[in-house]
Amino acid sequence: MKYVTGTANTRETAASRPSVVPPAERGTRARVARLILEHGPVTAAALGERLGLTPAAVRRHLDALLAEGMIEPRTARQRGQRGRGRPAKLFGITDAGRSAFEHAYDDLAGSALRFLAERLGGEAVADFARSQVSALVARLTPVIREAPEDQRLRVLAEALSADGYAASASKTGTGGEQLCQHHCPVAHVAAEFPQLCEAETEAFAQLLGTPVQRLATIAHGDGICTTHVSPRPQNRESKESGR
Repeated sequence: MKYVTGTANTRETAASRPSVVPPAERGTRARVARLILEHGPVTAAALGERLGLTPAAVRRHLDALLAEGMIEPRTARQRGQRGRGRPAKLFGITDAGRSAFEHAYDDLAGSALRFLAERLGGEAVADFARSQVSALVARLTPVIREAPEDQRLRVLAEALSADGYAASASKTGTGGEQLCQHHCPVAHVAAEFPQLCEAETEAFAQLLGTPVQRLATIAHGDGICTTHVSPRPQNRESKESGR
């Protein structure tokens, strides 16, 4: 989102650019930003491949998003021995870019929770947070329980994505699984009231029927919310009994 000041220099710069972005161009640019939000940080080449865009088209959209402060360039971390050439440039979402996808009324929610905390204390905020996620648990419990055990996290991730959390599920090298949420509609409020994240984590454990551990959260400044999901206890027991 651009912020325009009243200076003459800004007006001249704005006048030198097209005042209206064609709808198709806006739509493609939004898709680029969404992909960076959900899968970033990513390279320009990866974006072009996913969207079927030419390098020139990708660069045009990236330049516009960079100018608007929606994304920022990052350098890929080097692992192991260095390869030849320069490290690939990645593009990640910024706080401003993440805010453009917000659907919650952060100011109102924050004010309401502060009022609740001042009048009734932190435990009242925790109770409120649990009551909020209880609806999620009630809605998803039958759906997740009907899914095969090895597909339950994927079902949860899809449900969270439908609610605006841009979630994905993957296996880990230690036998567990990992849930990543690339977007949090209430991140700014959760930064002040961690009870929201704690209640959500409790809900995940209840839905999946196995211990989970939060490793990172957007509310605390991390790029994504990451949750480690332990293997289901009955799975380990069944393996042992089958020996």
